Amino acid sequence: MSEIEERLMPRYGENQPITDGAYDRSLAVKCVNGTFVGKRSDDVIAYKGIPFVGQQPVGNLRWKAPVDAVPSDGVYEAYYYGKTPVQSPGDPASLYPMGEDCLYLNVWRNEASADVKKPVVVWIYGGAFEVGGTTDPQYDCYNLLKENPDIIVVTINYRVSFFGFFHLSHLPDGKEYRDAPNLGLMDQMMALKWVHENIAGFGGDPANVTIWGESAGGASTTLLPLIKGSHRYFKRVITQSGSPGQTRSPEQAIVCTEKVMEALGCTTVADLMKVSAGKLAEVWTDLYGFYQKLGIRTFPERDGNYLPLDPWMAYEDGAAKDIVVLQGCNKDEMNTFLGVVGVDVWNAWAEGRLAEKLTQLPHEEKALVESYCNSIEGERCEATVRLFSQIMFIAPQIRLSEAQAKVGGKSFTYYYTVESSLPMIKSGHASELSVVFAHPELNDFTGRAYDETFCKTMRKMWVQFAKTGNPSLTADQSPDGKAHQWPLYDTVEKQVMVLAENDIHLARESELKIVDWNRTYFLTRYNMP
Repeated sequence: MSEIEERLMPRYGENQPITDGAYDRSLAVKCVNGTFVGKRSDDVIAYKGIPFVGQQPVGNLRWKAPVDAVPSDGVYEAYYYGKTPVQSPGDPASLYPMGEDCLYLNVWRNEASADVKKPVVVWIYGGAFEVGGTTDPQYDCYNLLKENPDIIVVTINYRVSFFGFFHLSHLPDGKEYRDAPNLGLMDQMMALKWVHENIAGFGGDPANVTIWGESAGGASTTLLPLIKGSHRYFKRVITQSGSPGQTRSPEQAIVCTEKVMEALGCTTVADLMKVSAGKLAEVWTDLYGFYQKLGIRTFPERDGNYLPLDPWMAYEDGAAKDIVVLQGCNKDEMNTFLGVVGVDVWNAWAEGRLAEKLTQLPHEEKALVESYCNSIEGERCEATVRLFSQIMFIAPQIRLSEAQAKVGGKSFTYYYTVESSLPMIKSGHASELSVVFAHPELNDFTGRAYDETFCKTMRKMWVQFAKTGNPSLTADQSPDGKAHQWPLYDTVEKQVMVLAENDIHLARESELKIVDWNRTYFLTRYNMP
């Protein structure tokens, strides 16, 4: 049994109704859909596995929009996580029992400082919209809440992969499944609605909610503000390595569906409904498995209904200018993928995807991309890992800052540079997660524990932003004893906060050369897949 399995399996159980009245009232919170009883560890109380829907998306509700919570006077345990969403193997969350009945959330609060309603932070996990779940030990919030008692954190599950983002409406019997391409986002919205209606009972302020995510979760936090009616549920966004460019067209989505249908021998949704979740996962893993093939094909769909046809244009038209954003990227984003899958799998993926991308470009733009790659010394993988870091994460983060600044919106922008001790990963994608969640012992991407004072200071910035809408710290507030005045990004100075392990400091983008404005920035016009 792996170390992660040893951490996860003792946590597994199924929450039961409490019918005999024997429970600690101080740990019970009455919500719309029942009273939920949590568990205390020191002064941190965790409420795990709370359903935020009225019915789980199983049976006839497979590939259907989430159902609103149903009022209940029952009392229920909230001791154990709900199931992990069905997915391909490889992610830590997949080591926990999986199921289609996965729409649950968890609430973490500290009993201290309870005189006023606390700011609420809602975490949305990453995993390329393919994998992930709140059961990942990384997202255990005990350490974070122990250190920062003045916030409440909610972690939410959502459907991923072929259950969360699957185009079906083109099939002969698919007209009733128009929501299927964006179900994962709809799940997130339903969870936010539940938080809005119930978080006050936990001591949270429903008028002061920040949504927070990384990778696919970060992309989600940039797409949710574009969904009609969403702004009532949150006022701030923390986006780590995600952007509104992480979407796909209906045509791109249909290609994926057709390959799955062919592999399964299915022609209709009715056929698909007869296929077990396990078989779907097996076929998907063979075609697009994230840890197996580095598929990176699953994204929310620009359908012109739930999401705009052009999310970038929506930002540039001011659709999210009233939402305050803290966002940024890591210096060596795609190096994590290189380190995880190895050079051979990386080269096969990168060269295939690059050839595919180049066919979309006019001759002049192809020449710019080739010039960029040729300017990078070392093995070929060094060039492609840098290029795809720019395409998928780095240039889009800067474009998001530019878009917000141009319409009078607010964006606090960072550039994370702390390097892993593991070969090839460097300052790679997701390597900051152990910092923001205060889990130095979970070092799959870091290889080591980072400087403790730096980590505390970065977390304090995130918490300060959730509390006030500004991540700046005075010397008294900052764990490192230094004042960190963090200005908004603007289109002239283009200042970003460099999150370096021994030197958190401001710098202009022109000094750092985060993007290649001539040879990579234009690629943000072309979408991720």
